[in-house]
Amino acid sequence: MQIQERQTTRKLLVDAIAKSQQYLFSQQYPEGYWWAELESNVTITAEVVLLHKIWQTDKTRPLEKVIPYLLSQQKEHGGWELFYGDGGDLSTSVEAYMALRLLGIPNSNHDLQRAQEFIINKGGISKSRIFTKLHLALIGCYDWKGVPSIPPWIMLFPDNFPFTIYEMSSWARSSTVPLLIVFDQKPVYNVNPSINLDELYTEGSENVLYEMPKNNDWTDIVGLLDQAFKLAENLNFVPFRNEGLKAAEKWILERQEISGDWGGIIPAMLNSLLALRCLNYKASDPEVFRGLKAVDDFTIASEHSYSVQPCVSPVWDTAWVVRAMVESGIKPDHPDLIKAGQWLIHKQILDYGDWYIKNKDGKPGGWAFEFINRFYPDLDDSAVVVMALDLLSLPDEQAKVSCMQRGTDWMASMQCKQGGWAAFDIDNDQDWLNLLPYADLKAMIDPNTADVTARVLEMLGTCQVTMDETRIRRAIDYLLKEQESDGSWFGRWGVNYIYGTSGALVALANIASMQYGEQINKGANWLLSCQNSDGGWGETCRSYNDHSLKGQGTSTASQTAWALMGLIAAGKATGNMAKSALDKGVNYLLKTQLPDGNWNESEFTGTGFPGHFYLKYHFYQQYFPLLALGRYSNL
Repeated sequence: MQIQERQTTRKLLVDAIAKSQQYLFSQQYPEGYWWAELESNVTITAEVVLLHKIWQTDKTRPLEKVIPYLLSQQKEHGGWELFYGDGGDLSTSVEAYMALRLLGIPNSNHDLQRAQEFIINKGGISKSRIFTKLHLALIGCYDWKGVPSIPPWIMLFPDNFPFTIYEMSSWARSSTVPLLIVFDQKPVYNVNPSINLDELYTEGSENVLYEMPKNNDWTDIVGLLDQAFKLAENLNFVPFRNEGLKAAEKWILERQEISGDWGGIIPAMLNSLLALRCLNYKASDPEVFRGLKAVDDFTIASEHSYSVQPCVSPVWDTAWVVRAMVESGIKPDHPDLIKAGQWLIHKQILDYGDWYIKNKDGKPGGWAFEFINRFYPDLDDSAVVVMALDLLSLPDEQAKVSCMQRGTDWMASMQCKQGGWAAFDIDNDQDWLNLLPYADLKAMIDPNTADVTARVLEMLGTCQVTMDETRIRRAIDYLLKEQESDGSWFGRWGVNYIYGTSGALVALANIASMQYGEQINKGANWLLSCQNSDGGWGETCRSYNDHSLKGQGTSTASQTAWALMGLIAAGKATGNMAKSALDKGVNYLLKTQLPDGNWNESEFTGTGFPGHFYLKYHFYQQYFPLLALGRYSNL
């Protein structure tokens, strides 16, 4: 009977892998890449509505379709969510409400009445985040007095100065430089329809106190600096103001891609277009026309809906699909995979980007997340692409290996002084920047993290590339120091400890399994302790704010796959294969797979800014389960 059960499970496994492979092949684009929706909360779409109203380009886009999209995302409590099931978020709800009003929905509308009640109960506009207040100030629904000041002269600091804009994370930098212009000009635009949002002030719009949040400790000195900057503005005494504004304008124009976008992310794109609007550029100017077209390229439109993605992920998606396909049994010289591999090679970035400011020894060779992003290749993408290429048999193997090593050399040059790797920059770790009044997302820096470091180490342990042994030793030491007392690792770019622990276990198992069996076992035991009764794994985004929720949450396909991959790697390294737990996890994936080979999950398992911005990669629920099933099948 036991043999028969194993044979039945084996057949189900083979069938599930085949269906998943078939589904993913059906999703490949003719050019060779894979690319699925990258979903976030509704603020991205709401801010695009505002942008078009400000530029008066709203009539040239089907923005009326935003109305059914936003209303479809409103929850029973009347608000809108930051991530699935979070109970509603104040700032997200204020921006959704604003967009609906800008699209002509009156505040007497039943759905907006529900939203008003939710927003007022959460504290109203005055309790919303700084960036929400910024967007409201642009149309006179909030006073600029309550928005921080950033003096434009920071653009003029030399590279060797203790602080420059390059001490900000790439995403903060590409969003902040244009804001230097916007915050300086403090524009209030007339939009059609003209609106006010007085009904969203809990204390009444006439009673608002326009002041920066206070912590009642030494960090309030930052608020005092903001007051000084505002006083200088009022006295028209801002040194080197014009020079700083010119430098900011020049920086923005230099970093616009040929595709029209900035930084590959919507916040940088919107802020740059707002800055150009402040500088009296016209909608017909080529920089603006291309910029607005780039925003259009991030939209998802259907007959009845129109929404905007925060970013696009074709390089990331393609590399992971290739890995999942080959490791689940597709031949490495399959024509469709060859096409994907050649597309990835073509996407290698050979230009010098912002990373070069602090890394003069490095030579280009990384990959970005998006179709085009010459200035911001990232370490995570680059490592995954190298691992994908390593699995393929391409017509020109010598060129492939050279491409992989060039990418590895760039990664080596980006190692941080602590021994790990960050996402986009080197030694980008001045944490005081998160105290700035407008830094309420707490994402102003890009320090090295366990998950990105683990990815690079996994690459070095599995691929035909080389890196100096001293660098590898420093990276391993850093990763081991990041292990927490219960055996887990924090996940910066995926939710959360399941993601971080899986990556660290796979890395250590592939590069240093003999020396670190104790740490590997400890991490594996933590994963085993988190398995749900249905056999799967899940973790809520709330674990970023409440560590007692580590590893706890509704089971999802992507997080179950991460846990399985971590346990499989740990078992191979130590010989302690948790067969029963693996079987249960695999059975969870087999049971939840849909007839077309696809998996579905509502939860957000990707992370933008911990505690503040989350992502749902629509392919995470596809290629990670396939990769896990492939590795399980190969045991």
